[in-house]
Amino acid sequence: MSNAHERVEKNVGLMIVLVLIVISFAGLAQIVPLFWQKSTTEPLQTLRPYTALEMEGRDIYIREGCHVCHTQMVRPLRAETERYGPYSVAGEDVWEHPFLWGSKRTGPDLARVGGRYSDDWQRVHLRNPRDVVPESNMPGYPWLERTPVNWRHTERKLRTFMNVLKVPYSEEMIAEQMGKVAGEWSEATEEDALVAYLQQLGHAMTGR
Repeated sequence: MSNAHERVEKNVGLMIVLVLIVISFAGLAQIVPLFWQKSTTEPLQTLRPYTALEMEGRDIYIREGCHVCHTQMVRPLRAETERYGPYSVAGEDVWEHPFLWGSKRTGPDLARVGGRYSDDWQRVHLRNPRDVVPESNMPGYPWLERTPVNWRHTERKLRTFMNVLKVPYSEEMIAEQMGKVAGEWSEATEEDALVAYLQQLGHAMTGR
């Protein structure tokens, strides 16, 4: 036994392989059971799919790199929950494709920002953040106010989420959303869409 142990200690390549095997099995032991736990695979009862406007807003959020500076994951620590609200749970993200948890907080976490500020506050903040938060180092996005939403692929996105990603849209829901796209949202700007997305963040946990 001592000879075997000595061989492992003196053979760097063998040691690396064995360490990787141990780490892999340990990781699998933690991760694999999660695939069968309802708390990680089933949505919260209060969770709802995105509206067409919110979905376009989410795509703008991703396009502009907002997720690079803002996380959407409140950790289960007292300092976090006191500042941001209830900690994040898997059941509110099961329909997220891709998820936007993030890992860097140049700006505050946004997981519970929905309803915390008015639409007008959000618009001013997007155009010039320092008008409402003087110490902010966030860049402004004034062009969003002037740029109309491109609805060209919206129906295809909704159908992809329904048919491929199994988000519970229905044909009736999609028809209703596209009716709003042709009607009340026909002149919506990218700012309108992004504000709609931000205002629904955390709705499943906060009730907003």
